[in-house]
Amino acid sequence: MTEQSRRSAILLAVLLTGQAMASMDTSIAAVAAPAIRADLAGPPAVQQLVLAGYTLTFAVLVVTGARLGARHGYGRVFLLGLAGFTLASLACGLAPGAVALVLARAVQGAAAAVLVPQVLSLIQASFAGAARARAIGAYTIVLALGVAAGQVAGGLLVTADLGGLSWRTAFLVNVPVGVVLWLVGRQVLAGPPAVPPRREALDGPGVVLLTAAMLTLVLPLVLGRDLRWPGWTLAVAVAASAVGLRLFLRYEARRARRGADPLLDVTVLRHPGVPAGLLACCVVMGCYAGLLFVLTLRLQDGLGFTALAAGLAFLPYASGFALCGLVVPRLPDRAGAVLPVAGPLVLAAAVAAVAWLSRDGWPWLPGSALLLAGGAAHASSFSPLVTRLTAIVPVASAAALSALVSTGTLLAAVLGVALIGGLHLARPDAPLAPAALTAVLLLSGARAARLATRPTPVPAVGQEVVAPTRVPNDSRSG
Repeated sequence: MTEQSRRSAILLAVLLTGQAMASMDTSIAAVAAPAIRADLAGPPAVQQLVLAGYTLTFAVLVVTGARLGARHGYGRVFLLGLAGFTLASLACGLAPGAVALVLARAVQGAAAAVLVPQVLSLIQASFAGAARARAIGAYTIVLALGVAAGQVAGGLLVTADLGGLSWRTAFLVNVPVGVVLWLVGRQVLAGPPAVPPRREALDGPGVVLLTAAMLTLVLPLVLGRDLRWPGWTLAVAVAASAVGLRLFLRYEARRARRGADPLLDVTVLRHPGVPAGLLACCVVMGCYAGLLFVLTLRLQDGLGFTALAAGLAFLPYASGFALCGLVVPRLPDRAGAVLPVAGPLVLAAAVAAVAWLSRDGWPWLPGSALLLAGGAAHASSFSPLVTRLTAIVPVASAAALSALVSTGTLLAAVLGVALIGGLHLARPDAPLAPAALTAVLLLSGARAARLATRPTPVPAVGQEVVAPTRVPNDSRSG
């Protein structure tokens, strides 16, 4: 292995570990929730914010985080987000009460919003060709399976009760990992950036408009069910959020016409196949989140599984995704047009079969086989689509693409839990209803994937700048 290959491998490991930490913390607190409630006093709303505060700040600030990366350099902002995430994790683990934990979780989510968008941007800027496809395959594995891994890791840590710390270890484990990662990242990201940062204004009004629109949508989705808000609040929130997003886009268009840089460069959506590809990715990710939520509840509430056992039952899905995610980048190019369409169809069949099998029990062998197939189908669709998007969009627009992928998949996961999970909670006596809704959504995802994988014109020479000869950085090691 050459020195350049070794540095690239270390860079990818740093990026993916940072992504894994952020992804796992979207679910790790849910597993630790019973122990947190037993240990910390506080009203129900505060207890719910312990779980939801992370997702809220993560979702509403991730576009701003991507913009910060384009403005100040992906590597520098990645290290800043990693440092903030590590310190916030320490504050979570040491929190003396529920209010302090809520505040620390909100800061942790904000730091994740700064860290996460830089991962895909750095991969797109640092790798090219087959190396990029393999790196994105590994990235999609971490992105998709972080939530499930958080369930398993959280269950193990809380059950082990190391040092009598109970739920606190679920957060404190991030501290040594984050410190080591920051030290290694600071070295491996040394050198000039592959994509020079653009020193334009941050677009404060755009940040306010987008944050308000996102918060209006995400707040009732994350908190509404647990706090028993009436059903009409969701409809009002969706309408208000749509108005807010329209105002944001109109403002951004006027800003672009004046020659100023917008917060979110939506021109990436003009590239052929990008809107359909993003839609397909979001549909598959939302259905996965809904499946994970419904199956976890079914195993725990219906069949008496512990949180840890329910998380372990989902490992075949993770294994199928990981194995397929590693194989797909090595398949012939023509497979890239077939797998994204076939994947959602196979996943829909697997979800329906799992719902049928789990009505009265959980047969481990056939259930695990179906989840293995479902995970492989998920990877066969998601990984090639993200690879295709990064090949279509120029590296100069990496931050915008990363923001759209990060925001879209996160919102899709929240929506998937709200819609599919909400149907399960409303009709627990009809276990096939959530599966039917999931299948319908996945059929639309297959259609979008078909549109996204149509042949596209070859980019003109000079459209994309690739710098695989050095590992980028924008941090200053002095």
